[in-house]
Amino acid sequence: VQLQASGGGLVQAGGSLSVSCAASGRTFGRFTILAWFRQDSGKDREFVAAVSASGGRAVYADTVKGRFTMSRDNAKNIVRLQMNNLKPEDTAVYYCAADSAASRASMNWKTYNYWGQGTLVTVSS
Repeated sequence: VQLQASGGGLVQAGGSLSVSCAASGRTFGRFTILAWFRQDSGKDREFVAAVSASGGRAVYADTVKGRFTMSRDNAKNIVRLQMNNLKPEDTAVYYCAADSAASRASMNWKTYNYWGQGTLVTVSS
């Protein structure tokens, strides 16, 4: 199973970016939880958003709530994170993660057993 993140880049503060995560070798339908985390240089990995296989509403970190939207398309094996009104403090490497056993989303990155390689998002002031 491989997760491949893409879509990062450079954007000015207030702008928008979308990052995506595609799966190969196993469909998203077999994952119970999909999530996005981010990590800035010298900082711990931080929870951003997660959504369950049930298709319920995504949960978000307070720092991104109202600005970021996570969605998943099991038919296309893709999960997306739409980021609006970006701030310089959103600058980080964004990672998609998946869990195949959990029944609810966790904000602890150590509980996820599948990871993408990360994609860099840089927000200039």
